Amino acid sequence: MNIIIGSDHAGFDLKIKLMPLLIAAGHTLEDVGSYTNESCDFPDIAKLVCQGVQASTEKRGILVCGTGVGASIAANKFTGIRAAVGHDVHSAHQCVEHDDVNILCIGAKIVGEWLAIDLINAFLDAQYDDCEDHVRRLQKLSEFETH
Repeated sequence: MNIIIGSDHAGFDLKIKLMPLLIAAGHTLEDVGSYTNESCDFPDIAKLVCQGVQASTEKRGILVCGTGVGASIAANKFTGIRAAVGHDVHSAHQCVEHDDVNILCIGAKIVGEWLAIDLINAFLDAQYDDCEDHVRRLQKLSEFETH
């Protein structure tokens, strides 16, 4: 899968550990920063990940910050982006299956490397279930973007 990945300074070390594992699993990565663990603002990185995901329905995004919360808030400001914090495997796949989430936000201070890879695998392996209930609810969420 094509993945756009980004982190702020708090998520940098975890992102760097995850990238080779994702590449070894056959994924294509585009790293949009940060490129050091020097302080930076998570909204700037979230913007870059969101713009990449908006540009292609064939891409999903991964954002890593301290808790995942700030990245999720920032990402959800963008039209067509549905970002979710994933700290358990069930939520990491169900957010795609039910809500067509396209960006997973992970908290580096909350989860470790091996749980993060399990979360990402669950997220990337999941497919949206376009049953009537999910489609109706997703349409309602999309309508929020116009108000």
